[in-house]
Amino acid sequence: MLEATLEGVGFWCTGLPSWQAACDHVRTGAIPEGAPARPSAQLLAANERRRAPETVAVALDVALAACTTASRDPASLPSVFTSTHGDLAITDYMCAALTQDPRALSPTRFHNSVHNAAAGYWTIGAGALPPATALSAHEASFAQGLLEALAQLASGSEAVLLVGYDSQSTGPLGQVSPSRGLLGGALVLSRTPAPGQPRLQVALGDAANASAPDADGPLSRWMRGNAMQPMLPFFEALALERTQVQLAAGNGQWLSIGIAYD
Repeated sequence: MLEATLEGVGFWCTGLPSWQAACDHVRTGAIPEGAPARPSAQLLAANERRRAPETVAVALDVALAACTTASRDPASLPSVFTSTHGDLAITDYMCAALTQDPRALSPTRFHNSVHNAAAGYWTIGAGALPPATALSAHEASFAQGLLEALAQLASGSEAVLLVGYDSQSTGPLGQVSPSRGLLGGALVLSRTPAPGQPRLQVALGDAANASAPDADGPLSRWMRGNAMQPMLPFFEALALERTQVQLAAGNGQWLSIGIAYD
C-alpha cells in the first residue's frame, strides 16, 4: 500500500479551463462562457510562451495551478510528467516535412517534439533543479505516473508534482493513435498528513480483483476521445468526494485508490 496527501490539484481541458470549472461541471453540468481556446503558460517568458506547443502550455498551466493551490514553490518539487502520445501534431508535421522538403523542417518544432518537452520547459520556467521524469504507458500513462510519484515519496521525497496531459492528433497518426481536444491534470502529493487535505491509499492488483472504472462520468463524457481520458474517473471522484476509484494500470493490472477526506 502506497500513501500520499493530496495538497493541490490543477486542471484544464477544452471548455473547462480550471479545476473549479471542472468541479462545477461534474456537480451541476455547468459550462463556463468564454473559455479560452488555449491555456497560457505563465511561467514562460513571452517569446517562449508564443513558441510553446499546446501540450507544453496545458502541462505548465495545470502544474502551476496545482503548486499554487498547495502553496508549494514550483522550483522545489521533483516532477513526473506523463503523456500517452507526447505531441502527435508536431510528429505528424515532421513526418510530412521530411517527405516533402526536409530542409524546411523547423528547428523549434523539432525540439518541441521530444516526449520530455513539457518537463524541460517546466524546469526552465520554474527554475526547478530537482529531478524531472517523463514517461508513457499508453492507456495506463496516468496510472503509471501516479505509481512513479508515489514511489518517489516512498523513497524519501517530501513532495512530488504529477502532471498528465494529451492533445489532438492529426494526419495519418491520428488514424492509428486517435486523440481529440486538449486535456491536462496535475497533483501535488506529499508524504505528510495534513488536516483537511485528502489522503490517498493506493494498491496495485490484478484485474481479477477489480471492476472497470466508470468511463461515463461527466468529465469522461466531455473529453471522450482524448488519450488522457483514463485519468478522468480519478478527478471525478475528487470532485464528488468519493472514497474509492480504480484506474487501469496496464498489463492486466489496476490501481485501487482509496480517498479519505477527514
